[in-house]
Amino acid sequence: MKTCYSAERNTQMLIALLKAHGIKKIIVSPGATNICFVASIQCDPFFEIFSSVDERSAAYMACGMAAESSEPVALSCTGATASRNYLPGLTEAYYRKLPVLAITATQHIGRVGQLIPQVIDRSVSMRDITMMSVQIPKIHDKEDEWAYEVMLNKALLELRHRGQGPVHVNLATEYSSDFSVKELPKVRVINRICPGDDMPKLNNGRVAIYVGAHNKWSNELSEMVDTFCSIYDGVVLCDHTSNYRGKYRILPNLLCSQVFYSSPCRTFDILIHIGEVSGAYTSIFPEQVWRVSADGEVRDAFRKLRYVFEMQEEDFFKSYLRLPPNKTHENSFIQQWKAECDRVISKVPEVPFSNVWIAQQTISRLPEGSVLHLGILNTLRAWNFFESPNSVLGYSNTGGFGIDGCVSSLIGASLVDGDRPYFGVVGDLAFFYDMNVIGNRHVGSNVRLILINNGRGTEFLIYNAKGAIFGEDTNAYIAAAGHFGNKSQKLVKHYTEDLGFEYFSASTKEEYLRNVDRFTSPQIAKPMLFEVFTNSADESKALEMLHNIEKNAAGKTKKLAKKVLGDRGVEALKKMLDK
Repeated sequence: MKTCYSAERNTQMLIALLKAHGIKKIIVSPGATNICFVASIQCDPFFEIFSSVDERSAAYMACGMAAESSEPVALSCTGATASRNYLPGLTEAYYRKLPVLAITATQHIGRVGQLIPQVIDRSVSMRDITMMSVQIPKIHDKEDEWAYEVMLNKALLELRHRGQGPVHVNLATEYSSDFSVKELPKVRVINRICPGDDMPKLNNGRVAIYVGAHNKWSNELSEMVDTFCSIYDGVVLCDHTSNYRGKYRILPNLLCSQVFYSSPCRTFDILIHIGEVSGAYTSIFPEQVWRVSADGEVRDAFRKLRYVFEMQEEDFFKSYLRLPPNKTHENSFIQQWKAECDRVISKVPEVPFSNVWIAQQTISRLPEGSVLHLGILNTLRAWNFFESPNSVLGYSNTGGFGIDGCVSSLIGASLVDGDRPYFGVVGDLAFFYDMNVIGNRHVGSNVRLILINNGRGTEFLIYNAKGAIFGEDTNAYIAAAGHFGNKSQKLVKHYTEDLGFEYFSASTKEEYLRNVDRFTSPQIAKPMLFEVFTNSADESKALEMLHNIEKNAAGKTKKLAKKVLGDRGVEALKKMLDK
């Protein structure tokens, strides 16, 4: 029979990934809702297809087939109660750890509960019939395509994960009658590597390690990463929450945020991704990403994930230190990055009084061995432009990424070591949200808090923010201006002094510089709060200036296009070129 696949892209994607993951045995039950899937696979010689009218029997057949063949076995059924008949067999598969994949067909998920024939709810599974259940609706755009490709990879990997077991895919259909597609789309296959598996080779090419938020590094891990980079000509891309302090550390955020300049360093072949959520929003372009984490989860932050290494970071790097590299190593990549970053940082202009300026003036003054806690978004962005002393550790609440606990996290950390200064930087909304904690009776004298008070959520007003297009109308509700004393010069002063804090304030650069050395002194006598009054226009201007330090020919062309076409015109042109 001639190969011909359904025009439904989610069906094509599932079939292509089944093939890529080597899943070829499929037991099919009759029906209309699964016809796009079944008609597509029956004309592809890769698959071994078996028929069973009774879905209950089909699921048990899959158990026997999976146990005997030591291979995953898929099931396909129509909508309505057909899938309910899989339950006994999937229960068997769950407790026997058999890799059975139940592909249930469904109409549009929005039809559930609308009294439409043959539509039942499969959004929630019993705990002991599957290890994972995913919903795969129709694909509308590239965002859907990326999300469902990752989701399907994750589901198919779970069949063999942690001792194996059954998995459920609920595949939506529109009953397309178009079976004219001759070739399946290219799909990105994600594989999981566990301890004892063969490690993929690191071939010739440029290698970088990207470190998201990371707990304190052991000396052993830091030395392994340094040795790895020296052998494989690698670099370690960090923000202030990465906490890697080896000799291959690069703080790339200023260079990578240039609007009209794209550094050649930003493209490389392999990106090794460790750590958790980063708030740096670093714009880099890897060909492949290798995610290393003991949790073994599929996490595709850069949309280029190829391998997930379910192992400790030390075990990953130890493995590659034992493997002979296939390339000549001159440590040239780190030199390229340093030259690019140094050139851009040397061109930083005099910016207005703002979070950016405060970061520039303060971060190098932090005492060795101190700890820095940064508020999310505007503060984290501003301080990530500038390097801190080598022994300073950094943290931010990037896990949940909310403003509600920045100060509390700082206070909690400061209680661990009363002899070490703990610095925090937060905006006014974050401070007032969390201000009760500085009245806690356990607050120590080692706390130093900078409050950037511009009387609103400046993040929503900066020049490239979504809210900026509304001008002054942004202030009322989007940026929540005017609360908490509306930049009162006395409110925080009296509150903190009554709580035993030493209070400083500044509304100009000169006032700030008069107090910053006292504020950053390593001598610990009493907790300190430095309230700095800025305005949103200066905050926006400072950020825009730092984003426009460097330009090249391509950047100038982009700037001209933006001037002529506007932001929407540039986006429309990009979409046209992508087609």
